[in-house]
Amino acid sequence: MLHIVNGDSVAEKLKQGVVHGDILVWREIYSEGPVFLDLANSSNRLIRAKNLEKTLGIRCDEFTAGCVSQEQRLAAFKEYDEVVLWFEHDLFDQTMLSFLLNWFSKQSLNGVRLNLLCIGTFPGIDPFLGLGQLSVEQLNTLVGTWRPIGQEELEIGKKAWEAYTSPDPHKIVEFLQEDTSALPFVQEAFKFHLSRFPSIYNGLGKVEQTTLAHLHNSPAYAWDLFHQTGLQEIWYGMGDLQYWGILKRMCQAPYPLIQIEGASLASFDNNDISQFHNSRFSLTDIGRRILTGEGDWVAMNGVDQWLGGCHLQGHRIPWRWDGQRKTLVAVEGK
Repeated sequence: MLHIVNGDSVAEKLKQGVVHGDILVWREIYSEGPVFLDLANSSNRLIRAKNLEKTLGIRCDEFTAGCVSQEQRLAAFKEYDEVVLWFEHDLFDQTMLSFLLNWFSKQSLNGVRLNLLCIGTFPGIDPFLGLGQLSVEQLNTLVGTWRPIGQEELEIGKKAWEAYTSPDPHKIVEFLQEDTSALPFVQEAFKFHLSRFPSIYNGLGKVEQTTLAHLHNSPAYAWDLFHQTGLQEIWYGMGDLQYWGILKRMCQAPYPLIQIEGASLASFDNNDISQFHNSRFSLTDIGRRILTGEGDWVAMNGVDQWLGGCHLQGHRIPWRWDGQRKTLVAVEGK
């Protein structure tokens, strides 16, 4: 058997006698940076690698080598009788799951059985954030509860990946109007993705808005902000490296929303996440105004950000999130 899992923490626990067979940790962050329908294309991969190096500090050469290595192991799946995908409910995992299902949909399986274990809750764990929370004993109770992946799951995964990687985010809106019940978490995860687009209210995505709200009354350390925001936005599946990149973007804008205390801006320039726990943040005057809708952050600062396959650039962008209607809307004058 081959078990494909979403992180090293889960992998290390599964190795403690929980499962038999080989384990492949799928190391990607499709919820960050540019993504394309064909990520194996060398030009697409280079664009993605350079962006992640700039925004998250992931070295371009290490990222590329890691992608090639895991893809080679994936391509050898026919050496196994059975493949099990271990994933969770959030955007981080649902994008990985969509990528893998899209990939498998294009393969000749030659009798290899595909299975999926994907959960959003676990008895006694509240809030449930992911498989990494579970003990070896708890993971052991999940063994054998996976279900076969059939043509319906492969087709939905394929459509999900095509929509997520499209330069036109309205493709996601259209995808969410379809029956996706065979993958029960993709709906909420992708709706959360759309909420990351700049809002019509003040130009902030949902995570930025939540962060400013937590800073409204008093400054806070990055780790506390990360914990509070992560609990509120559980559909993101956000890691500390991702959140450091978000804080960096809010802090380094020409008109910053927040200011850093206890560490210099050089920590951001060097992508020095070791400063994460020690850095304290507070709202700027502009941040307070934007938080209450007295200005628009995109109009003020411009934007250069990838959300899935959509590259938002400039001070006027064609898509905005409407928080009241819970949908993405086209904006005139793009």
